[in-house]
Amino acid sequence: MDVIAGLIELKPNSDEEVKDWKAFIEDHREQALESLRAEGVSVESWFSLTLGGKDYLLCYMRADSIEKSQQVMAGSDNPVDARHRQFKENAWVWGSHVKTELLLDLAT
Repeated sequence: MDVIAGLIELKPNSDEEVKDWKAFIEDHREQALESLRAEGVSVESWFSLTLGGKDYLLCYMRADSIEKSQQVMAGSDNPVDARHRQFKENAWVWGSHVKTELLLDLAT
């Protein structure tokens, strides 16, 4: 099982894009869950935060294989995956993704 978390800087004034992305995922919950199953993802959580006046997203993911899940998502025609790819293009500051190092993982 792979576990990752990452901090992603958002472009300035992308609040509406974040709200629209979140609403789309919520409105298409079953398709989102279908996508996660296809990717081998058991948990995907997103958090928003502001640090030093900049907006960020924090993503936490647990999957059979992170590499496989990213490959499946990249080639998916699921509308949720297409919307997520669009969101990344519209709202993320590319090259700003801060990877984290897993120190401890407890699951029951």
